[in-house]
Amino acid sequence: MPQYKAPLRDMQFVLHELLNAEAHYAKLPAFQGTVSRELVDQYLEAAADFCENELSPINQSGDREGCTWNDGVVTTPTGFKEAYQKYIELGFPSLSADEEFGGQALPNSLGITISEMVGTANWSWGMYPGLSHGAVRTIEHHGSDEQKATYMPNLVSGVWTGTMCLTESHAGSDLGIIRTKAEPNDDGSYAISGEKIFISAGEHDMADNIVHIVLARLPGAPKGTKGISLFIVPKFLVNADGSVGERNAVRCGSIEHKMGIHGNATCVINFDKAKGYLIGPENRGLNCMFTFMNTARIGTAVQGLAASEGSFQGALAYAKDRLAMRSLSGPKAPEKEADPIIVHPAVRNMLLTQKAFAEGGRALVYLLAQYADIVEKGETEEERKFADNILSLLTPIAKAFLTETGSESAKHGVQVFGGHGFISEHGMEQIVRDTRIACLYEGTTEIQALDLLGRKVLQTQGAMLKDFTKIIHKFVEANKDNAAMQEFIAPLAAANKEWGDITMQIGMRAMQNPDEVGAAAVDYLYFSGYVTLAYLWARMALVAQEKLAEGSTEVDFYNAKVTTARFYFKKILPRVRSHVDVLSTGVAPLFELDAEHFAF
Repeated sequence: MPQYKAPLRDMQFVLHELLNAEAHYAKLPAFQGTVSRELVDQYLEAAADFCENELSPINQSGDREGCTWNDGVVTTPTGFKEAYQKYIELGFPSLSADEEFGGQALPNSLGITISEMVGTANWSWGMYPGLSHGAVRTIEHHGSDEQKATYMPNLVSGVWTGTMCLTESHAGSDLGIIRTKAEPNDDGSYAISGEKIFISAGEHDMADNIVHIVLARLPGAPKGTKGISLFIVPKFLVNADGSVGERNAVRCGSIEHKMGIHGNATCVINFDKAKGYLIGPENRGLNCMFTFMNTARIGTAVQGLAASEGSFQGALAYAKDRLAMRSLSGPKAPEKEADPIIVHPAVRNMLLTQKAFAEGGRALVYLLAQYADIVEKGETEEERKFADNILSLLTPIAKAFLTETGSESAKHGVQVFGGHGFISEHGMEQIVRDTRIACLYEGTTEIQALDLLGRKVLQTQGAMLKDFTKIIHKFVEANKDNAAMQEFIAPLAAANKEWGDITMQIGMRAMQNPDEVGAAAVDYLYFSGYVTLAYLWARMALVAQEKLAEGSTEVDFYNAKVTTARFYFKKILPRVRSHVDVLSTGVAPLFELDAEHFAF
């Protein structure tokens, strides 16, 4: 099993050199004078130490052991509970929460960098504290003062954890058809009845209480998404003094047997007239949830980045060590019985693809996290609105594209190992299994693609897209006379223009037939993903070139950046051509075959 090593130098490159995190925090009143480069690096080092020494060693054993269910009680794998206690002691759960609830009032973007390390070291474990964020943010933004006082301190400290209970067996992506009911009680609370499925971390033995945020319908509520309300339903009711009281009528009916993330309990949760408390206005539950949806989806995009990074680390170590055959251009290690496989073009292609997706994905996730900071803490309404537009556009790209490329990277990891990659002890197949879920939960790739093309691009008449393509255009213009950058600038400029052109073509076709949007969406998303990463790789190449010109002693590090950018532009970006070709064929080939004629 590959031992995780936090890529601190690359994380610092993205944070400090590419995105200038210190200047970013200095512009936000909430963090002025409090968040320095030194502080950021201290947290990164503390998190790296925890992830390398506590989480990575229990990743593979947690996968093998899995969770056990016995009459509604869920036991997590050996070592998970102890690691969680250390996590609380180190203060990580309270990182970005407000000080009035015991938080450290640090930026969410710092939390995202730490979640990358946690996720790469042990994704299953990371989901227990990770799922609390949604609950915390919901109560923080929409809860009453009393609800905040009751739940926030313990959720923030990590002593309690939270979940989001949305999905039902018949209602996944279409939440408008949920059936869970909420009946008013005489004391102002509600009796919640129904069954929720796929509830990650829905039941476990790591925390004293679990606070469920539940979507349900009030009596007489309008049909569809306009009639859904949101409720706080704790596993244990909370006494007036804040202590844990009697057990609520919330029970884990079973846990799922799954392809991956075995160390995390994916639960069926039954509510049998459980006591719940309305949060936010009646019938506005979905609106309340959407306030943190972008953040949750950035969190899932991290899983794709984690898969690329984790599989790359394992594959690289093996490729340097494994001897097989000689290089076609002559022996590279004549003193050995064969050459290390890293000399072979096919292996290098896989490793460089993983590296390009890991480092490019890191740049995209951290960029989005900074925009999320501005949405939350920006000084002016104008700044917040612009950041929200960019975040809204890029979030479905990050979630879908990074999880799909993460899944591709994970498969490359197995492939580099050859037959050994198929064997559990090397740990590469676990990454494939764990990562596959990332393309499904928090909205499948196809749902994200529809969100991007239908809602974010076409519904805004391209306004959101223009906000971002303008940013790329400005970068192109600023560097059009830089000779060293031409190999990146020319193809980026062409791809950026083409992005606008294909959007227009799809929009015209969709006016004649709305199904054109559904037919184009996934290829459009992939196109958007490759271009977005091209922009970030061009920016990273520029930073590296400038550092080399300044006479940096880290010559190898910065040269590697420029070389990987070159690989991305020459070997990865051309993939957009196939997507453009497919987009040009429209919806017709998908509907020429009658449903009853798919098989005979």
